Amino acid sequence: MCFFRKVKKNLWILTEERPKIKVLKQILEEFAADYGVGAFVDNLRILPIIKNNRFIFTYELIGFRCNKVDKIFIKTVSGNSSFVDFLVFYQYKEPVESDQPIYAIEETKTDDSESRNTGVYQRCSKFVFLDNYYPNVKKIMLYNLQIEQKTEPSQTNIFGTKLLLSLGVKIVGKKLDKKTFVPFHNIDELIDFKNQMRRPPQGNVPIIITKYADGIEISGRLVKNDSLSHDPNIGALSIISKVLRGLGWKKDIVITQHGLIQKHVQDKDNKFILIANILGIKLQGLKIPVVKPKMDYWHYDVLGEKLGTIFIHLVVESFTEGYSIFENHAGCEKGYFITPKGDHIPLAKYEDRDAYKAGDKNKIIYIPDLVLLDPKNNEIINIEGKKYERRLHGIDELNNYDVVERDYIHKYYPKFKIIRTVVLYGSDNEKILEVEVGFMLNRKGQMILGIKAPKIFVEGITNLLDFWKN
Repeated sequence: MCFFRKVKKNLWILTEERPKIKVLKQILEEFAADYGVGAFVDNLRILPIIKNNRFIFTYELIGFRCNKVDKIFIKTVSGNSSFVDFLVFYQYKEPVESDQPIYAIEETKTDDSESRNTGVYQRCSKFVFLDNYYPNVKKIMLYNLQIEQKTEPSQTNIFGTKLLLSLGVKIVGKKLDKKTFVPFHNIDELIDFKNQMRRPPQGNVPIIITKYADGIEISGRLVKNDSLSHDPNIGALSIISKVLRGLGWKKDIVITQHGLIQKHVQDKDNKFILIANILGIKLQGLKIPVVKPKMDYWHYDVLGEKLGTIFIHLVVESFTEGYSIFENHAGCEKGYFITPKGDHIPLAKYEDRDAYKAGDKNKIIYIPDLVLLDPKNNEIINIEGKKYERRLHGIDELNNYDVVERDYIHKYYPKFKIIRTVVLYGSDNEKILEVEVGFMLNRKGQMILGIKAPKIFVEGITNLLDFWKN
């Protein structure tokens, strides 16, 4: 008699972001509820997987027990255009682009409290673009709120959320009044709701929807910095058009008062140009180039500088007593500055905003890619992340941190010594020559400490290697 052991599936979480324990816990809870399984979550940790003393560019998430999941793996990917923050696959083998995910998740820490437009509209285009690749995937907008949610949501928030619900997106991590937050049932209801909203200050172009017998016109400015790059309005106009199509509108949709000229619409990789082709959107007075979306929605990231900064971030938080008090990994959402009391403070963009707008570009506040706190050695480490070939630029940029250190780090952590260092990713080199470089992860997965590496780097890498010793 022959017995076959049933192989359990794994969960694969692919992301452009630095994976956060709180967010991963919410994803796992969603999975357990959807698949009707009992699960235990206990002290989740993210572990870089090491084989033969080399990082294999895969992380394992431990602390989750479920009889339907063997292991949970996390890998860093990049989208080929407008990519959601997480794709989750439930299968044994490492995913390839043709596999079907079970979840597509967009994460945001932003609510009405900080920005009405960014919290809803700016991310809407991602779900619109996603449908071209994975139309049947479960779509989730996950609010990882770090500052208190407003008691009364703005009209912008309500409208944007109703659009997301109309698109079949589930809202997680945010309290919603079930009477207010419901999908739109028809086209006229959507138009009436939007047109009754309060108008923006005079001089701005309001988004107004006008229905005619042969088409719908939607006003909305799309030009910014002499290009098609007004992200909140790109998101708003994209999802409005998508929902109108979903509610049955088959005639023209024309964007008016956009502020664009023909040269602005020649970039065939622009996400709005791609979405306009998918949904059949027109720009009044302009000819949109005919383009097809790229075949692949995502690919594994083997080039980005954040491969180094995310790695050292996770190593420090999993294998030392240290932790991050600010993060701004390349291509990821900027975090808040965290005070000793646990308050989350958004960093200012300018030392003097009026002077900057008047032309004094020295008034911008340069911020590190990562700030780590080492409680054992009473040190704070300001980190500039760079690709290996740009290491000298990274060293130069270490000189720009005076303002952020004066206004934030010294203010809230006056007793800590501050260290500035560069973290690199890339090359096949096995040595670091510059003393300003504290750590390098090379393309072969080798972990190389600098001559003057911060003590917490040395401790973290040592403990990581000890953990994986046979």
